Amino acid sequence: MRDFRLLWAARLIATFGTGLLVVAIPAHVYAVTGSVLATGLTLVAEYLPVLLLGPFAGVLADRWDRRRLMFATDIAHAMVISLVFFARTPDTVWLVYLAVLGEGAAAVLFRPAAQAHTPAIVGTGPLLTSANALNAFTTGVIGLGAAPLGGLLFAVVGIDTVIGVGLVSYLVSALAIAFTRPRPRDRDFSRRVLPDLKEGLGYIRQAPATRALLVTSGVYLLANAALTSLLVPFGVTQLGGSTQVGYLLSALSIGFLLGAPISHRIVDRLPVKTTVAAAQGLVAGAFVLMFNASSMPVTLIAAALAGIPGVTVLIALQTWLQRTTPEALLGRVGAVFLTAEAAATMVGAFVGPTLGELIGLPPALNAACMITLLASALTFWLVPNPAEDRLSDDRAELTTQSTDERLAQ
Repeated sequence: MRDFRLLWAARLIATFGTGLLVVAIPAHVYAVTGSVLATGLTLVAEYLPVLLLGPFAGVLADRWDRRRLMFATDIAHAMVISLVFFARTPDTVWLVYLAVLGEGAAAVLFRPAAQAHTPAIVGTGPLLTSANALNAFTTGVIGLGAAPLGGLLFAVVGIDTVIGVGLVSYLVSALAIAFTRPRPRDRDFSRRVLPDLKEGLGYIRQAPATRALLVTSGVYLLANAALTSLLVPFGVTQLGGSTQVGYLLSALSIGFLLGAPISHRIVDRLPVKTTVAAAQGLVAGAFVLMFNASSMPVTLIAAALAGIPGVTVLIALQTWLQRTTPEALLGRVGAVFLTAEAAATMVGAFVGPTLGELIGLPPALNAACMITLLASALTFWLVPNPAEDRLSDDRAELTTQSTDERLAQ
């Protein structure tokens, strides 16, 4: 499908541009300031827009033409990162923070629109699962190579080249989106934002499976963020150094890539409750093996095994939301999950190192693994059985009808 190929290419190119900056921008800040604190603030600036703007991004995705919104955010991406060109001294490093804040704001506006636009292009049948699996696969490939490449480019040719490549990638992404076909949508700009937010949250309250998955995915992501924050100390103290950390991250990424095509076959055959809970449980088991293995090869194999069900969780959850959420609410519901993801990640990134300081590294790692396993148990317990999901579907249909009636007025 032509439109999906263009959208996929746009996301691929923009993700590559963003990936180049993951290492290069903090490295630039450290080179300019020599401050670890100043460098760490770039991560705060990256997550802050998600927490503040996440729900509002969903309202915009449901009100506005999603194609135009994605185009505009790509242009905004290109404009804000160009500010880094002018950050050359400690006195001007605030421009980097402003650029990262702007980049984060543009990204949080783009994601709900792209997730909601995908089923409008490919439908909600098997092609949707294939589309999500392809997006996950390509995101994994980019994640495996873009960040190290950005760091290498920074070291060899400097920050200007990295920013220049990123800027071009956003402009090319915007061009690809511009070539997709317009898909007019009825929208009412006279309504206030808060009622729209309440409507999205009201749908989640009325949909038992969606509400449960929001809770359990939050617990799961918190545990994963805690584990991720402890990977570097684990690699240095238990595996032998930073080189081993690189091997570990590569093994996780390889598992992520292998899991994308496998997930495509699983998601369409099993209920979301079974798929997500089982995958979360397998991730917990693989992490326990990884952090308690007695040899490096076993650790790397366990890391790859963790990546396979890890991507299955993401694809199953996203596909289920796209299929069951009313089209008129899809942006808002997706944005709520995006905001919860950012909040859980920030809490987990704080909890992991704190536990490591209080009880030691090995107990902290195993505690985070048990929280991952708890997420699996909660999914089995809280998510309704497939037969009970029909109630959620009926309520979603009623919500869609009432929303359409209001938009028609």
